[in-house]
Amino acid sequence: MRLLSAAERLAEERGPKILVTGIPGIGKTSLLATASPVTLSRSLFVDSEAGDPSVAGLSIASYRPRAWPETRDIAAAVGGANPARPSNAAYSQAHYDAVVANPDLAELTRFSTVFVDSLTEISRVCRAWAELQPESFTDRGKKDLRGTYGLVAREMIGWLQQMQHARAKTVIFVSVLEKIIDDFGASRWEIQLEGQRTGRELPAIVDEVITMHAIDFGDNKPVRTFVCTSPNPWGLPAKDRSGKLNQLEEPHLGKLIEKLTPPKSTETAGE
Repeated sequence: MRLLSAAERLAEERGPKILVTGIPGIGKTSLLATASPVTLSRSLFVDSEAGDPSVAGLSIASYRPRAWPETRDIAAAVGGANPARPSNAAYSQAHYDAVVANPDLAELTRFSTVFVDSLTEISRVCRAWAELQPESFTDRGKKDLRGTYGLVAREMIGWLQQMQHARAKTVIFVSVLEKIIDDFGASRWEIQLEGQRTGRELPAIVDEVITMHAIDFGDNKPVRTFVCTSPNPWGLPAKDRSGKLNQLEEPHLGKLIEKLTPPKSTETAGE
């Protein structure tokens, strides 16, 4: 560990970590088609849902994890080795070395943008794995849901933080948004994930929380748009850590990334 000078910090490549959430069918996956050709050539499509018909003709590399260990390998490749992790833990130097020793998995390290579709399904994959782990059973062999969801929370938050620390990379997480109506008839919007803790902590991990929603501006012609700041009139999840976004933005991934990506400093580390 060492102190970075101001010039070194400004010269670092940085990519935003973005959550795009929305109801099913709003067009979250098709946002990939609005990315620039240069971005697409350097992008990895993490397709956990097998729901890619809207981008079937798009020229983009894809990885399709079906199990939690495969999903952790993605984060190890994207985020690099975490020196704070013991050698037998996920995302440690030993884990990273094992990933890059596999020629196919080593390819995952070269992408500068990662599009995860979807975080909702990733959390289900994590839960399916967690249900088979020792923490999910009592001493008498009975299922322990508290143990299962505790493990899901630790694993999911660890996975997200590993992706978060890939400073130079742009990471877009897509998730399903659902409307919850309580016993008193009050409604609220929530990100659909397995376990409550991950959903609570997720907004603090990512830089941007953006809801893709159809907004009616009074003419009975709803228009798809990005809701980017909170509070907002629709009570939708939103957060802008950059301070660069308007409350409503065009639902265009290329323009969003361009707006959020800081320009490279013209200073050199020695200045």
